[in-house]
Amino acid sequence: MSPHTSKKALDGGWGWVVIVACFMAQFLAYGSPQSVGVLYPEWLHTFQEGKGMTAWVGSLVSGVGLIASPVCSACVDNFGARPVTIFSGVMVAGGLMLSAFAPNVQFLIFSYGIVVGLGCGLVYAATLTITCQYFDKRRGLALGIVTTGTSVGGFLYATAQNELIVLFGLEGCLLIIGALALNLMACAGFMRPLNMPGYYLKQKAALERTKEQPFKKPPADDLKTTPGTGEKKLAVKDHLITIDAKDIPTPDNKGGFMAGLAIVKIIKKKRQAYSKYMHSTADFLHDRNFMSLCIAIFLFSLGAFPPVLFMEDVAQSEGLIDEVKIIPLVSIVAITTGVGKLTLGMLADIRWINSVFLYAFTLLGTGTALLLIPISKSYVGLQVLSAVVGFFSGNWSLTSYITTKIVGLDKLTQAHGILMFFGGFGIMLGPPVVGWFFDWTQSYDLAFYFSGGSVLLGGVTLFLCALPCWGKKKADIDRPDIQYTSNCDKVASVA
Repeated sequence: MSPHTSKKALDGGWGWVVIVACFMAQFLAYGSPQSVGVLYPEWLHTFQEGKGMTAWVGSLVSGVGLIASPVCSACVDNFGARPVTIFSGVMVAGGLMLSAFAPNVQFLIFSYGIVVGLGCGLVYAATLTITCQYFDKRRGLALGIVTTGTSVGGFLYATAQNELIVLFGLEGCLLIIGALALNLMACAGFMRPLNMPGYYLKQKAALERTKEQPFKKPPADDLKTTPGTGEKKLAVKDHLITIDAKDIPTPDNKGGFMAGLAIVKIIKKKRQAYSKYMHSTADFLHDRNFMSLCIAIFLFSLGAFPPVLFMEDVAQSEGLIDEVKIIPLVSIVAITTGVGKLTLGMLADIRWINSVFLYAFTLLGTGTALLLIPISKSYVGLQVLSAVVGFFSGNWSLTSYITTKIVGLDKLTQAHGILMFFGGFGIMLGPPVVGWFFDWTQSYDLAFYFSGGSVLLGGVTLFLCALPCWGKKKADIDRPDIQYTSNCDKVASVA
């Protein structure tokens, strides 16, 4: 599409169809992983493994996608949202169906944890990227609607999986859920690209050079992945995921010596790009506010994710219920998380509210609720505490906003990838650690004290590091003016 057409398509029109498709894509992909707590007791009963070992399944399916977010975003930048969503549909559906035939937990860790987790990561990157392309001024609203699909999916899938297990057993449930996930490929059909992906542009530039201009280097503009922008300077991410077609030796370059020189030149450029990337990463980690945010999100993920996986088993272990209810605790967590995302996002847009302190407050609230779970001796109490944990867990909608505030919009892609790595690492470690605590003490009390203490520590750390008494200028603490951009490369790695 021409730059003029791309500009007209923003904030409306076919964009609303894309929003519905992206919402359904996240609904279908994340429905089962978000309600994995319903499957967890069934896996414990079927495979008779320890809670720590079995917990790796639920932790990996959520953590792998976050840790691999830079790779997933690079795939979307190079191949486009539509092909990536189709491929992710095959991965999610295939992983779920393979899990139905799992002979042991180790196989389940691969099929459900890694395969489905990577597929979900690709879906998340693709849906957010195509949403950013179609919306500019309404981007916050659009992203809020799309990401709510994960919460709605977790809410409905928890009840659906519970009923399917009763009717068809665990194997039949996973086969049916996997068949539903194939509809991701149908959702991909509506993701019409506004901008030509980088892979096709590089192929086009190389083909034109070979056929029409064999002795002339293609102009740099042919390699741009976002038409309509006047930027001449490539970001670090662009150096890492693209190779200039002008540097690739063509059939007209005669002699191995010249081809060798061209390859050496490419290697030197890539080495310089990686060196620059590592230096910029080190600069991020030396920033006090950014590093405190990384520590906070790691501790939050370490402590706040296990309740999603263990809450049903907690109720059954304490003898509060004999079997999973029609509306499980996982469903309560999922739907209140969706409400929290929208509410906290709107609060962050209020000028006099500091988003960093708001995020720290959500961590303090989550930690307090987790500490109260061992004290609660009624199912109603667990329902209330699940709702509180779910609401404050909606603070994931604030991460990209706070990251932009700390490092700026130009560095959002790289900084958010680093932040999500810390979050994914915490999610992967949290459930196994809590499971090992139970295997050791035969009680969840110490495990939830550990989880609540970790989240509280993260909130206190972030709050203290964000105080203005550290000499931070007032202009850096106040909420900056909102800047809108149509260059989707700067926000593609929000996934």
